[in-house]
Amino acid sequence: RKEFVDLYVNYVFNESIRKPFEDFMQGFLRGCPARKWKMFLPVELQTVLEGHKKFDWRLLEKNVTYVQYGMLDRTIRNFWTVFHKLPEEKKKMFLAFLSGSDRIPGRGLEHFRFSIVDPQVEKPDELYPSANTCELILFLPR
Repeated sequence: RKEFVDLYVNYVFNESIRKPFEDFMQGFLRGCPARKWKMFLPVELQTVLEGHKKFDWRLLEKNVTYVQYGMLDRTIRNFWTVFHKLPEEKKKMFLAFLSGSDRIPGRGLEHFRFSIVDPQVEKPDELYPSANTCELILFLPR
């Protein structure tokens, strides 16, 4: 029985995925050559590829630039008051809405910058907030 279990476990975790894994590794190495990523420790490579999982939300607030807004505008103050009261999971959902990912890129939060823009529409109450994920812009109507 032990030999059967050992062979079965080996098949499930190694043999059955060998070809798909080799295909994945070949594609991965084509886009990210081994000589480039061997300089990283495994945990560093994971951060580069996945992004950061821990956040300093106050630093995020400090990195924002405002267009047609000032830091002290009521809309901005209300936005940050509500944002900081959100549970962690909702803050990550906002990050995904803004950037397309619920993680901060490998360079770190101190380099993550986004803009909050007033779309300047006649009836701001009829417009929902929207985002340009490529440019990291949050369009926040007054």
